[in-house]
Amino acid sequence: MDNRSPLVEMRGITKRFPGIIANSCVDLALNRGEVLALLGENGAGKSTLMNILAGLYRPDEGEVRIEGERVFFRSPRDAAAAGIGMVHQHFMLVRKHTVFENIALGLPQSGFFLENKKLKSIIAETSDRFGLAVNPDACIQDLSVGEQQRVEILKALMQNARILILDEPTAVLTPQESEKFFLTLERLREKGCSAVFITHKLEEVLRLSNRVQVLRSGRTAGVVRTKETSQKELACLMVGKEALPVLDRETLSPGAEVLRVERLCALNDRGLKALRGVTFGIREKEILGVAGVSGNGQREMAEAIAGLRRISGGKILLSGRDVTRDSPAARRSAGLRYIPEDRLGTGLVPCLDLFDNAILGRQRDPAFGSPLIMDRAAIKRFGEELIARFDIRSSDPGSPVRLLSGGNLQKIVLGRETSGRPRLIIASSPTRGLDIGATEHIRRVLLSERAQGTAILLISEDLDEVLELSDRVAVLFEGQIAGIIEPGKVARGEIGLLMGGIAQASCK
Repeated sequence: MDNRSPLVEMRGITKRFPGIIANSCVDLALNRGEVLALLGENGAGKSTLMNILAGLYRPDEGEVRIEGERVFFRSPRDAAAAGIGMVHQHFMLVRKHTVFENIALGLPQSGFFLENKKLKSIIAETSDRFGLAVNPDACIQDLSVGEQQRVEILKALMQNARILILDEPTAVLTPQESEKFFLTLERLREKGCSAVFITHKLEEVLRLSNRVQVLRSGRTAGVVRTKETSQKELACLMVGKEALPVLDRETLSPGAEVLRVERLCALNDRGLKALRGVTFGIREKEILGVAGVSGNGQREMAEAIAGLRRISGGKILLSGRDVTRDSPAARRSAGLRYIPEDRLGTGLVPCLDLFDNAILGRQRDPAFGSPLIMDRAAIKRFGEELIARFDIRSSDPGSPVRLLSGGNLQKIVLGRETSGRPRLIIASSPTRGLDIGATEHIRRVLLSERAQGTAILLISEDLDEVLELSDRVAVLFEGQIAGIIEPGKVARGEIGLLMGGIAQASCK
């Protein structure tokens, strides 16, 4: 690492939005060949600070220097010209275009007119070199969240960025993909590239970074050398208190069966078999967790049960009633609620405000008026109740929700989907990319719903989360249930074998 003047300096950065100070006199330094981890709770100001460095925002006060020279970025293109590339948490992709077209649009003007065959060859070469396999001809809207993340990373790498801003880059990657990405970071660091790595995974911070800067309430709470800190210290800096306690999951006696899935089959977006005869049931006061490496049918299973994906075989019963052919609205009326993995793209309408998003799926509820004449006062009251109950932090609830942090977005979805006494909740990656506080809050809400009699299907790539919250765990491999186990009765190594398809167990 070069110990001379920093490659990047941000001095006294202050950024205000209506009713809120996102950053207050923040200093940040990034050295050559360094990975700086940027930590903080959702809403702490991390993304705002990095959006300033990436040219998306201009600071109200303070300055940015690159190699000692003061710079003024009027747009992301100016930042890119200075060698800065940002991989956003919420993807900046044109969903109806292909991978090739999205990458081409992100290249300098001269690159856009490269011969298609040559550019595709460069994309394939870059993909292979960094272990980020994607199909250049695939349409973005047909890709999984993890695959879309790879496209974003590739876009930045192909623009020859020497300063990478990585906003939760591993949040949607499988463990294997994450390992490859870690190697990518190492290669980049060895070649003199620098990176700001935003993550809520403390183990990644200790493994990948050279230094850690923690933000809290828009200010710097501390800057420490990674080798001189610990997970406990970092957690305390983030939340201003001792690390959050382990959740106490109450032992409950399950009631009647709420969901029964029998021999469920479905295709993925490419017309290939994603689910191959999946059978299981969930009862009242029970959480069934689904573990498995990403891409083994989790997304297709959640969408099929929620009514958002056509099934090719099997049956879905909700409280004994066959809802296999029912619409999503009919399933919702029967008590089914769905928390999707893509909170901003599927769970919310980014351009609508908090109040309108709070009643999505309930527009025909008489409590909010009629489809022709909505009762705006009732809608506002309901939204304000969610804000109070779930501690949703928004300076202006009437602004588009796309301006909110990931944790606050998820709280809106969670509050909406848990209102009205649901019978079944499908929670797909409910804490992905969230900070310690938001994660603990959401897990407690799920356990509270369980205690009230709700059946919960929890799909998560965080095995610790699945084991901590679930009464039973179904392991999914290549669209089939490899086994259903009880946490604490099976060693993690055996679960890993099931996840890898090494062992098979009959369904229970």
